[in-house]
Amino acid sequence: MTSTAAEKANNMTQQLTDRFFDSAATGNVQEIKSLMGGAVEVNSKNERGWTALMFAARNGQLPVMEVLIEKGCDVNIMNASGQTALDIASFWNHTDCATFLQKHSTQSPYDQAVNYYSQNPLYRASDLRKDSAWLEAAMKKEATKFIVFSKDFRPLLMAGEGKKLKFATLTYSQLAHCLAKKPEVVFLGLETWDPHSSAWFAVKIPEGDEDACKEHHSEGYFAELFPRRDVMMMEDTQAGLFAEAHSVLVWLDRYRFCPTCGSSTTIAEGGYKRVCNDKECRSHNGVHNTCYPRVDPSLIMLVVSPDNKRCLLGRQKRFPPKMYSCLAGFMEPGECIEDTCRREVQEESGVKVGRVDYHSSQPWPFPATLMLGCIAHARTEDVKIDPEELEDARWFTRAEVAQMLAGQHPDGLFLPPPQAIARQLVMSWVTRTANL
Repeated sequence: MTSTAAEKANNMTQQLTDRFFDSAATGNVQEIKSLMGGAVEVNSKNERGWTALMFAARNGQLPVMEVLIEKGCDVNIMNASGQTALDIASFWNHTDCATFLQKHSTQSPYDQAVNYYSQNPLYRASDLRKDSAWLEAAMKKEATKFIVFSKDFRPLLMAGEGKKLKFATLTYSQLAHCLAKKPEVVFLGLETWDPHSSAWFAVKIPEGDEDACKEHHSEGYFAELFPRRDVMMMEDTQAGLFAEAHSVLVWLDRYRFCPTCGSSTTIAEGGYKRVCNDKECRSHNGVHNTCYPRVDPSLIMLVVSPDNKRCLLGRQKRFPPKMYSCLAGFMEPGECIEDTCRREVQEESGVKVGRVDYHSSQPWPFPATLMLGCIAHARTEDVKIDPEELEDARWFTRAEVAQMLAGQHPDGLFLPPPQAIARQLVMSWVTRTANL
């Protein structure tokens, strides 16, 4: 394509996009549907980072919003001023639009963030884990659903709603050939509080049985875990199931022997416990955390300046080029959340922190970390990084961060994706005093 032809094509695309935005603002549903079938992408932005959904929210065009959401529009996108479509609809008192957007947003009506991997829809029914007879009977019911992982813990996924992914579930009869080999199985929970409701299990199938499982879902495939692209694109509740199943299955695989005496162990309580086979082992007396799945707490914190006009972001060498994120680090034994936050920030950046406010948490199932998100209020501003921990760390203004969120930073700097709690911490700070 010549440069002149390319320019004409770009101009045509821009004209169509402008019509797309105008149609969203005026409520022209038919025009919206027509344009989305052509060259216009549903999440297109203008120079201020506004999407069609935002224009519809500004003008109270609920039918347009319903079409856009159905076509996969991202409700959590922020514009250059740090607002989402929900923020805009709420500000302009379009209650029906705000209520609709709230159902599709990770923003909470209780001002409490709900992070990716944390929306597990099941009732875990931990009291039933010890009832081996009930578990055996539940597995064989036709309504019971199994989610499947390969020997190297890759989940069997398929297309879900919009552009999202979900588990390709199987039944006991479809997995009979695998279950006969006694693979590791985890009871995940029930669909409701009713003990007669449908149960869900996770199974790590024996090597070589992948094709047999895929026969029941022609469109299903075993997703790669590294990079994590597919498992970061799951429906929210399905991602919550993945977090539970993957974490427990990895624990069962890594801790096959008793940490107390080194003897072999037997899986019990629906996959949630390993029992030492040595009856003389002291792990049989009292409660021992070596017998149950481990969770490693980690702090992730957005550090804000004393005047609350800037935030501290850093980058590690392993990050993609130009990506900055919140500082983070693991808790140590005998340490509280607040002290972990202060220690890690000072170790990595040289900045001293005073008050620490809890924001939200996120399970991070690689393999089993719990990210504890905090807002840390700095007492000092001089930055002196630890080069073994960080490649760079610097203060960013709210305007710069809003540009990063909108994908419009002049230097191309950007933040982690919406599925990361780091982004949610940054968004919560930016939107506190953002101007509409």
